[in-house]
Amino acid sequence: MIYQSGHYYHIFNRGAHTLEIFYEPKNYEYLVTIFERYKDIYGVTIAAYCLMPNHYHLILSQNESGSIGRFLRTSFNMYVQGMNKVYRRHGTLFQGQCKVKHIDSDEYLVQVVRYVHRNPVEAGYVDDPIQWEYSNYADWIGKRSGGLMDEQLQSAYFSKPEEYRKFVVEYRNSDTVNQLMNYTFDKAYEKR
Repeated sequence: MIYQSGHYYHIFNRGAHTLEIFYEPKNYEYLVTIFERYKDIYGVTIAAYCLMPNHYHLILSQNESGSIGRFLRTSFNMYVQGMNKVYRRHGTLFQGQCKVKHIDSDEYLVQVVRYVHRNPVEAGYVDDPIQWEYSNYADWIGKRSGGLMDEQLQSAYFSKPEEYRKFVVEYRNSDTVNQLMNYTFDKAYEKR
């Protein structure tokens, strides 16, 4: 995949055989730490992320000299090696290479961000996205100040964090899901 600078991409993958990729809270934290370490090295902006027990979602862009591909390879190779060492496992953790959807429409960009942040709610893990610690939703609504957020993207669409919170909470599963299918999961892949 050739990534274009300044464009956004929805990147996702799940565990091999749909098994878990995170076994306990420290695993989620470890991957976030890896993201924090490599995002600047590879010139990547993390607009949104959500780490789920058996899959993950990222919305990334890269600057002119950046490399989403190298960021992904380095981050996930390090994560898998760490998991294999700690849990004395061997082999792959993920189901092949990650899937990538180019978000070629500004109209859908914040819709896909909302989709990513609502993932734990739609999967039935929590009632409100703020209850899921392993995403940057809390950063988007001003309840946490992490370094993994695209503040320029947020301010381009929402004048206050509260506006984004309302945008996410007031979401109703409707035609939007069908319209977003080009930017999210393939139908066959979507089974959790």
